[in-house]
Amino acid sequence: MISKLKDLKNHQGFMKYFKNTSWLFTEKIFRMVVGLFVGIWVARYLGPEKFGLFSYAQSFVGLFSAIATLGLNGIVVRELVKFPEKEKELLGTAFLLKVFGAAITLCILAIAVNFTSNDNYTNMLIFIISSAVIFQSFNIIDFYFQAKVMSKYVVFTNSFSLLLSSIVKIVLILNHAPIMAFAWVVVFDSLVLSIGYLYWYFKIKKEFLLSQIMFDFELAKSLLKDSWPLIISGMAIMIYARIDQVMIKEMVDNNEVGQYSVAIRLIEQFDFLSVLIVKSIAPSLTNAKKISQELYFNRLLNLYRLMFFIFLVTFSFVFLFGKDIVLLLYGNAYSMAAGLFVLASFRTLYTNFGIASSQFITNENLFKYSMIFTIMGASINILLNYFLIPLYGAEGALVATIISFTFSIFISYFLFQQTRKNAFLMLSAILTFYKFSLKEVK
Repeated sequence: MISKLKDLKNHQGFMKYFKNTSWLFTEKIFRMVVGLFVGIWVARYLGPEKFGLFSYAQSFVGLFSAIATLGLNGIVVRELVKFPEKEKELLGTAFLLKVFGAAITLCILAIAVNFTSNDNYTNMLIFIISSAVIFQSFNIIDFYFQAKVMSKYVVFTNSFSLLLSSIVKIVLILNHAPIMAFAWVVVFDSLVLSIGYLYWYFKIKKEFLLSQIMFDFELAKSLLKDSWPLIISGMAIMIYARIDQVMIKEMVDNNEVGQYSVAIRLIEQFDFLSVLIVKSIAPSLTNAKKISQELYFNRLLNLYRLMFFIFLVTFSFVFLFGKDIVLLLYGNAYSMAAGLFVLASFRTLYTNFGIASSQFITNENLFKYSMIFTIMGASINILLNYFLIPLYGAEGALVATIISFTFSIFISYFLFQQTRKNAFLMLSAILTFYKFSLKEVK
């Protein structure tokens, strides 16, 4: 065992990804602790009714946020790893495309609110929160650091932004601020994040990002050719994540949205480990594919094994202590959320495998299949919500999500020859999760 640890320590590739993962892990822990503490304080301060309204506004914006990203996130990282010599063209082209995507998103939102039953106050909340997408174009700097496996600079930026916005929220609570003030904090957070990214890019590259922008029309067409299925897939994914709260508000009330939102936000805190692991080793999977298919699929298999093991630990913990945790943190006003939290723990199985499967889709360039799967799954989710929410409220929404995830993340991969390999890898990982090998995903 000691010799194996020494071998890993002396392995440059392993240590590079280990350090990168460590930085991401530290940031996620910090975000969990600080974000959860302040988030709980905000939820308790606003109460289920007002917190439900605020969550609804965020969810409504979230339905269209995939348009702003234009599905470029994973693709730009992949291209930066494969073609580092095209760095300026890739970053510049992606930046201008994302600016265009943000403008389109705001226009669509302005139209979409006319088809809701919202009052003017709710629509104002939506418009304030949606303006944050303008600053998300600077996330391309995050892609650069991901590709270079230099996540510590992203960690510095995210941590400072979180700390600053958390302080602002606490000040607002102590001064009995209205919901509208918390909507402006969302915009403030995006602005601070953008400034932080620009600072670290300049410090490392000794160049101003905006002065280095190079737009390549042919490259833009190539990126969009790969990403357009991801735009639709991203919208379908956001429907999974947000449509429940929108439909609960329309079919039940804001109080039930607040209860549901607390349960979902709390269970999402358990997704951090799978997200940071996949995010950190994504370049390793891309490079493995260049070497051999056997190495590439072996790394995928071990990644899936790890994802299933994380689910088992999460589910067991929430099943045993979930209800008590919610009541302790949020108080008796959120007693309904306590039961929802335990049921929501089933989602971690699907989110873990969904996050990991995105690497198979990206590296195999099978985005159209991802689009098909997510559209079908989202459609099932909406249909089930329509019948289950009026009968069972928030619990019905969770059941609808779990059923639709089962189809889109597992069953659907067996339907096509091009994706069947991944389906068997996931199934094999579940049956042999105990054979996980750390060396195979380094």
